Amino acid sequence: MENPDEVLFEENARLAMAGKPMIAKLGAFATDSGGHIPNLEIAYQTFGEFDGSNAILICHALTGTSNVPGWWDRLAGPGKPIDTGKYFVIGNNLLGGCQGSTGPSSLAPDGRIWGSRFPILTVEDQVRAQELLLHSLKIDGLHAVIGCSTGGFHALRWAQQHPIPVAKVAVTASGPRQNALQLALNEAGRQAIMRDPKWQGGDYPSDDPPKNGLAIARMIGHIAYLSGQALEQKFGRNPQGSSAGLSFDPEFAVESYLNYQGDKFNERFDANSYLHLTRSANFFDLQSLEGAGSEFIFISFASDTLYPPKLSEELMRMAISAGCKAEIAIIDQPYGHDSFLLDGEGQGSAIRAFIST
Repeated sequence: MENPDEVLFEENARLAMAGKPMIAKLGAFATDSGGHIPNLEIAYQTFGEFDGSNAILICHALTGTSNVPGWWDRLAGPGKPIDTGKYFVIGNNLLGGCQGSTGPSSLAPDGRIWGSRFPILTVEDQVRAQELLLHSLKIDGLHAVIGCSTGGFHALRWAQQHPIPVAKVAVTASGPRQNALQLALNEAGRQAIMRDPKWQGGDYPSDDPPKNGLAIARMIGHIAYLSGQALEQKFGRNPQGSSAGLSFDPEFAVESYLNYQGDKFNERFDANSYLHLTRSANFFDLQSLEGAGSEFIFISFASDTLYPPKLSEELMRMAISAGCKAEIAIIDQPYGHDSFLLDGEGQGSAIRAFIST
């Protein structure tokens, strides 16, 4: 079993390995909410060489980036299951993000930050932006789309929505929608941000953002990402070494861990992007896979409380009902939802076999 410490404690160190993304300028873009983005830009990175039929699009999780081998280093890279020596791997930062793509922290045409004026987004908007990116790269067919966590929503929409054919779709640690628990956790995180006085209705200055609210939102998320078993195994009631005791300072190791994660998150993420990306994920609700022509694999983890195996089983039934070839893999890892980042063996073997046939 792989050691989870690297992901749990050194997420930012791995992401810091990212190269500088390229920026695709994609012109005017209309959103499903009626919004208008005059000059859409999507940040992207490619890994490997394109041979005309080996392109794989990776759809990242909620706060991911275009640097696929950075945040998914157990699965993507030379010789790994998503082999960048064999495939042309495309990573992108979602529309609404804050790592180079147009989002609420970007400058609007008037030279001011979009802020509260940025339009509400849907998963379908984000997929259409990805489509424009691929057209700009002269890619007219995909060997596979792979989506993890909320990125699974985008992969599922690719199977139905796109004008670009997709042979295979892999959905890992995801589902057809977010359940009540996820809706509640996302709302708690958004309220933490919006009730921070520095949020200012979404129009905060870039040098004085609502750091406290965003840190708390990240702490809430991390509690949900790990299973109770993983938290107990890693932290238990271990004391925090620097604690003075009998105070409101972190007394236990798990408290220190959450505070660390919240503070580090502020170094790389924007509060308004967190609001928009969680909201677009909340809106997604897949009722069927009718019209899909891809082959599917659905991968889930037994300890994942956010996207339990029953959701992958529901997707499997949808795929079969739509007449698509599909398979399912349920993997026993103790790390909860974060297993999709930590498991390079079971998940890796399933993905390698699926995309290589």
